Amino acid sequence: MSLQDKLDAERNLRLVNETVRAAYEETVATLSRNGLMPGVLVEEAPFPDFILPNTEGRLVSLSALLARGPVIVQFFRGEWCPYCRLMLDALVTLLPEIEALGASLVALTPDTGLPARDAKINHGAAFEVLSDIDCGVGLAAGVVFRLPPLYKARLQTVGLDVPGRHGNDAWFLPIPATFLLDREGRVAWRFADVDFTRRAAPERIVAALRQLAAPD
Repeated sequence: MSLQDKLDAERNLRLVNETVRAAYEETVATLSRNGLMPGVLVEEAPFPDFILPNTEGRLVSLSALLARGPVIVQFFRGEWCPYCRLMLDALVTLLPEIEALGASLVALTPDTGLPARDAKINHGAAFEVLSDIDCGVGLAAGVVFRLPPLYKARLQTVGLDVPGRHGNDAWFLPIPATFLLDREGRVAWRFADVDFTRRAAPERIVAALRQLAAPD
């Protein structure tokens, strides 16, 4: 079963609930009409530099990662998101192929502290999971939005403490977004979608990486 098949099955299961479906539809509709996508970094654009804490409390810089080769940057909402969990599992499986092609992978989440660490531990991730403090990198990359009312209310109803997880009360989240950066830190390929039930297909990530690694 492909990643998208798993995502579709998860979505169909959850959208049986009318409250969940209404919150989902409001979010996708709001982001589709508010002009978010044109602000997302495009190919050849420089990716914002960063120095962010990892789950072990060490600072990781983009410049240090780029010194070793291309970098794949994956934004995800948090371990609480079932679609993010499926994506993280897919990336864990994909990591050996990514590294064999000379690239590294980092996952950025607005979660801080224990929630971010749990995401790494629960998925056995051998790649860096970094806390995007106050969504600074996500905002600069154009992939962050403020939660619409129904979706915010839904998360509050199920007891998800977003301000506590993020360390602020902005109620920002990133849309699903994957960026492949060349060694100069420019976007060589990207995936972004306002629908949080859709993610970059692993085979597309690898194909883009292979194309980047191919000799001219």
